[in-house]
Amino acid sequence: MSLRARLATAIDQQVRKTLRIPAPTVRETRHVAEPTASPPDYTELARSLSAPAKEGPQGSESMRVEYSMAYSWEYNVARVDLRALYEKSKDLMWNARALPWATNVDPEAENIPDNLNPLHGSAVWRKLDAAGKIPERRRNIASYMLSNFLHGEQGALLATAQIVNCVPSADAKLYAAAQVFDEARHVEAYDRYLRDKVELVYPISAPLKQLLDTILTDSRWDMKYLGMQIMVEGVALAAFGLIHQSSSEPLIREITERIMQDEARHVAFGVLSLKDTYKEMPESELRDREEFIIESSHLLRERFLGKEVWERFGLPIEECEAAADKSEMMQLFRTLLFSKIVPNVKRLGLLTPRVRSGFADLGVLHFEALAET
Repeated sequence: MSLRARLATAIDQQVRKTLRIPAPTVRETRHVAEPTASPPDYTELARSLSAPAKEGPQGSESMRVEYSMAYSWEYNVARVDLRALYEKSKDLMWNARALPWATNVDPEAENIPDNLNPLHGSAVWRKLDAAGKIPERRRNIASYMLSNFLHGEQGALLATAQIVNCVPSADAKLYAAAQVFDEARHVEAYDRYLRDKVELVYPISAPLKQLLDTILTDSRWDMKYLGMQIMVEGVALAAFGLIHQSSSEPLIREITERIMQDEARHVAFGVLSLKDTYKEMPESELRDREEFIIESSHLLRERFLGKEVWERFGLPIEECEAAADKSEMMQLFRTLLFSKIVPNVKRLGLLTPRVRSGFADLGVLHFEALAET
């Protein structure tokens, strides 16, 4: 089975498994006290993680956002599917601190096959190879991709915290709160890997920053779901699946495997929460959602062209971006990306003629058939 087929199968199975959640069984449980190990010195633990990356972005950025906050005074279960997802998420929590951080990682090794490097086979690659500069470029490409994973996870952390505030359903608030903790773990894991193992963090790519800003500043709760749970989490499943299946480095494989399990629940949360939302929506409001799907699809498609890496090394940007755009890695990534997004857009009833035309222009409309599987 090809890498593409293995990736698509693994991700599809994870999402389908997550969506088909049985109602939680209510039964009496007797708790038996078990001996526990002595807790760590949390102050010393925090201090040990305080060193910044040797090289990376610094500071913070503020944005003004506006949205309505919603109380819910009905705490009983109204959405069994969402509460079941919440119960499942509690049982599947994991601790990023417990990952095998003692693993030795060489960021300049061929941890991902070179044929998946976006420049592989190009004239630029041949020049770099002749100059013995491929190992250094491996480290930078890995850092660029993982840095954008890290920044995307922070965006998910912020957006899901907003969902807790603005979504009207108590069941959705509880699950969104659990997802906030998931996203905090993801930020922790990618940050530590980049600081300790790669020792280089890239700034966020412009297309991803533009998309996150759009999601975070929109005042409508359903747009936060649509942008984060359907679009961004869909790309996360594709990107993490690509790394997990192709990398030979055991630590990043374990990190991405654990995060993929969380992300499958996050996508399911979006699909379940937005079910039937768009059936009776007025045409003028629906058009905003259609335009957002098309625009964000273009931004996500251009997310990993690597402009920041090529600029860093003084390489010809247009030539490198053209090579990356046609590379095997990019074709595989886009296949996986839209094989997640298109079916879920269809499940939500948003594969309208306008969106169909936009997906057709991107050459990804055929993935709608996966919504029936």
